[in-house]
This record gives sequence, C-alpha cells and structure tokens, in this order.
Amino acid sequence: MKQYLELLEKILSEGSEREERTGIGTLSIFGAQLRFDLNEGFPAVTTKKLAWKGVVSELLWFIEGSDDERRLAEIRFGKERGELTDLAKYKTIWTDNADHQGKNLGYENNEYKKLLGPIYGVQWRSWDKHDQLHQLIQNLKSNPMSRRHILSAWNVAAIENMALPPCHVMSQFYVDNQNRLSCHMYQRSADMFLGVPFNIASYALLTHILAKICDLKVGDFVHTFGDAHIYLNCIEQVKEQIKRKPLPLPKLQMPEIKTLDELQNASVDDFVLNNYQHHEALTAPMAI
Repeated sequence: MKQYLELLEKILSEGSEREERTGIGTLSIFGAQLRFDLNEGFPAVTTKKLAWKGVVSELLWFIEGSDDERRLAEIRFGKERGELTDLAKYKTIWTDNADHQGKNLGYENNEYKKLLGPIYGVQWRSWDKHDQLHQLIQNLKSNPMSRRHILSAWNVAAIENMALPPCHVMSQFYVDNQNRLSCHMYQRSADMFLGVPFNIASYALLTHILAKICDLKVGDFVHTFGDAHIYLNCIEQVKEQIKRKPLPLPKLQMPEIKTLDELQNASVDDFVLNNYQHHEALTAPMAI
C-alpha cells in the first residue's frame, strides 16, 4: 500500500485548497491512479485499521440491490429488523446520509426503514429493470474478451432522487489470455483518508467474488481518481498515517460461491482477511 501513502503525500504537498459542498474544505488534486496486483495479497490498508466487516457488509448490500440503510445494518450486525432500534449501537456508514439527505428527499425514515433512493445497489441490479450485475457475469462467461464488461452507477435520470450521487461511478472488467480478471474503477470524488481504503478493499473483493463465480483467476485492481482530496479536518491524521511503515498484505479467505444467489446465504463472517496486520486505528468525522 506504499503507493497509496505516496498519493496522500502528493496531495498534502501539491493539493489546492478548495471550498466544497460540505463546508469543511479540502486539499485536492485532479487525476491520479493506483494499481494493485491482487495475487500479491489483498490490498487492505495496514497503516491504520480497516473496517473490514463494514466493507463486506456494504458490498453484500450493494449486490443484493437494496435501497434501505436498515437492511445494511441487518447484514452488518447479523440482527433481525426488530433488534436494530438502538441507532447508537447499530449505526452504519450510510445512517447519516439516510437521516439527512434521505430525509430531505422525503423518504421514509424511522427505526425500521431508512430509504436512500436509487443508489449503487439499485443501479447495479435494477437500472430501468436491467440487472447489470447478472448480465455482467453472463457476458464474462460467454464472451470474456469483450470490451463491454461495464458496471455503472451514474444514472443521470435518477441522480436527483439519490441520497448521495455515486462517488465510484463505473468499473470495467477485463479478462486476459491467462484467464485473469482485472477491474478498473473510476471514482469522480475520493475522500482519500476515510473513503478510499474502504473503496479499494470493496472493489478488490468484488473482483474476487466475480472471478470465483466465473471460474477465473484474479488479476489487477486499477483505481482511477477524478477529484482526489483530503478534508482539512483530517490533515493531522494523514500526517500521522504517512509516518507509519506499511505491513505485509493479508490473504483473502472467502466461501465457495458459484452464483449471485448463493451470496444471499453468506454472512459477513464468511469473508476473512488472514494474517491481517495493521497499525492502530486513526479516526475522523465523515463529511456529510
């Protein structure tokens, strides 16, 4: 993960200070790229602790196609809906978006349901009734060398109804002549300290899942950024992080799955990072 730390350093030294939507302000550069060979280990950040169960639960929630933040809480904490009334205990990374932007859009908002509108998972599984993810898998199996293996969340007609417009906009998948599956994801807006380690792990995991379903090996995860930024209230945490020495990458252990439907029976605990070594956690408030 050294290249990730180098990009943080570049933003600190070269970034432009900018006003932005949240009012916090950022240091920002435009246009950058990271590449991870997934055969060298799973790209989990080691210079602070990664919220791994948060990564897995959110991805399973996206794959399910849900628009309900409380459903994410069920997956994350392994609870039934009636057991999730204590928000202080069962809060997810999407709770604040549901309580603020979702509420402003007029979506139902209570202890049992917190709707977010047609965000990522909805677009993946039901873009104008098209199941992009299912079609992607079918095409990877039937025509692996195609250049049309695209998964997109940027539905222009639906953005105004989303609690948060997609930050990771689209991904393209690529099968080489050694049957290795690679993923190239474009992220229009990237919170480099809080969000990006989460995003890297999420799309690396998605690549592993698709490779498993399609009987392929894994290749690279390529991460391209538009606006790559550090919030001004995270500067000291970032300075501390880049002082830390990266540790060896863990290995991913995941269940044997052959279809998307089999993921419905998987739990967060079925996905394990073996030998995950990391420095202590670094925290900061999420910009909403």
